Amino acid sequence: MIVTIARVVDPARFLEVFETVGARKRLEHGCRGARAYFDPDDPHRVWSVFDWDAKDYEGFLADPEIPDIARELGLQSPPVHAVAAAELDA
Repeated sequence: MIVTIARVVDPARFLEVFETVGARKRLEHGCRGARAYFDPDDPHRVWSVFDWDAKDYEGFLADPEIPDIARELGLQSPPVHAVAAAELDA
């Protein structure tokens, strides 16, 4: 699982691109699913949760089309990769 946190200019535009262009590109790189959550205290901060292997995610980040997609998403800065504090079975 990969979790990222980012600030976006326009939440509606982010979702539009995340659900279309972004989804196609993620699928191309082995992503099995994705969810986006907007922070209830800041609608311009989005948490994205991906069902993705680290190796496939690294390939996605290396794809030369990603900077253009990031601009379409309206990211204010590169997403921060959140590292799990703990991973439990239940």
